[in-house]
Amino acid sequence: MALATVLYTLLALACTPLAALLLWNYGVPVLFHALANTVGTTLGWYLRKKTDGRRALIIRITDEDEKAHAANRRSRSKSNSSSNSKDSSSLSDKSWENIEKKSELGTSHNGEKGSSEQDWDGIVGFFHPFCNAGGGGERVLWAAIRATQKRWPKAKCVIYTGDHDVNKEKMLIRVENTFSIHIHPPTVTFLYLSTRHWVLSSTWPHFTLLGQSLGSLVLGWDAFSLLVPDIFVDTMGYAFVLGLSKVLFPQMPTGAYVHYPTISTDMLDSLDPTNKAVGDKGVNAGQGVGFRGQAKMFYWRLFAATYSWMGASVDVVMTNSTWTQDHVQKIWGPRRQHRKQSHPIAVVYPPCAVSELAAQIEVDAKSEKRREKVLVYIAQFRPEKNHTLILHAFAEFVASKTQASEGAKLVLVGSVRDDTDSKRVYQLRLLVNELQIKDRVIFQLDASWPDILMWLSKAYVGVNGMWNEHFGIGVVEYQAAGLIAVVHDSGGPKLDIVVKVDGEPTGFHATTATEFAQGFEKALSLPDPLSVRKRARISATRFSEEEFARKWLAQMSLLVDIKTSKS
Repeated sequence: MALATVLYTLLALACTPLAALLLWNYGVPVLFHALANTVGTTLGWYLRKKTDGRRALIIRITDEDEKAHAANRRSRSKSNSSSNSKDSSSLSDKSWENIEKKSELGTSHNGEKGSSEQDWDGIVGFFHPFCNAGGGGERVLWAAIRATQKRWPKAKCVIYTGDHDVNKEKMLIRVENTFSIHIHPPTVTFLYLSTRHWVLSSTWPHFTLLGQSLGSLVLGWDAFSLLVPDIFVDTMGYAFVLGLSKVLFPQMPTGAYVHYPTISTDMLDSLDPTNKAVGDKGVNAGQGVGFRGQAKMFYWRLFAATYSWMGASVDVVMTNSTWTQDHVQKIWGPRRQHRKQSHPIAVVYPPCAVSELAAQIEVDAKSEKRREKVLVYIAQFRPEKNHTLILHAFAEFVASKTQASEGAKLVLVGSVRDDTDSKRVYQLRLLVNELQIKDRVIFQLDASWPDILMWLSKAYVGVNGMWNEHFGIGVVEYQAAGLIAVVHDSGGPKLDIVVKVDGEPTGFHATTATEFAQGFEKALSLPDPLSVRKRARISATRFSEEEFARKWLAQMSLLVDIKTSKS
């Protein structure tokens, strides 16, 4: 009788609205989460089995190529051409020894090298679908791969790319010509994605943020269908792919090098036209009014919440600047803390050719006499780089007809990735004609590294016009080459790069076309420009390739530790 009473009471409670609410709030999410985990891990198991054959093939071919490469080096050595067989990486052996001494290599527990971790021979998958683009993001990729090769010579580096028109040999030649980075060929493998069009903005004319992010899931599935690596690192900013990897392979360590957040608090705030800080900045500035504006605001906030969920799953997160770190922390930080992610978001400044520029470009009284009235802007021809602002500013500067403006020229140096970029260059050429500065502006498209060196050695001023440039590798190159920088008063150029040294300026900041024109006037009218150039070069040493390699390896070691501890 007592048992029947208890059962009846439990049944009655189960039928109450409160019980239904508790079941909905706690039971359904738990069941959904369990179902999602089961489906995800099952699909992950399927992908591992599917790609086991390719994995074995990559390991075998890598071993064969390594033996052939070693035999070739021995042959060259015997023919007294050892100088040609030396590693032509921009990081010398001496520099690498310094990196190893300074780096926190080995296990995360004691910082000492352990033989098992040092000899780690797993596969690192680098997700970078546009690896042949030739921009600052690609320099990070290749410098990261080179550092990984040096630290773990037995590891295999796999790059997931959509650049079908370039084979491995041509790709690595371009890397060396463009960035002066020598990649060890045997331990690098390219896997070609067939669904890259899913992440192109042209594929998603509406709801672009969401469309590209969902498209990246297709691209991520494409990548894992080719090979499931031991460690997965995204170096382009596809957080949704990292989230997918954790659903499919919960035990696989993941890393992210974030150049900029897909959506930031600045973007959200820019929709509000009354926001004095950012309400007039960006391509969507002030659009958060009316029904359509409110809908856009709701859509962006919903996307930000989803983006936060994806980013919170990443084991190791690196950002390229203080600005990016701050915004990623705001978006991902709270949820990462809730998930008890133990590794803090780290700033790893991108590698810049500081040492090479310092070695090839003199900054002294003699070189000062060879400087010309040239303002150079090194940037890909993308809309956010705001070339139009710089052209308007330069036209205003030329129209001032001051002594500083006489004979001054503006050189736009940048890579052209596709037809969209080509059309943008055409539009900029039309603008140059309209502003009547055609004879003062030079377009240097797809410039090689020697071409870039040439302009940096003869130019007087380095320019950057992007609002909230997340870092600004080109600006560091200006400083390393001794140029006087005139940059946008925001983002990385403001917070990290063009800062004071010993209490004295290394360049100028501007926001409007008029302010930029005034900055050009100041830079070309300095009574002692050489002292500013020397301070700028000192400032640039914080962003050397050696510093990047040291910090990259400290973070990469965390991923290897996670992997080896779970093996």
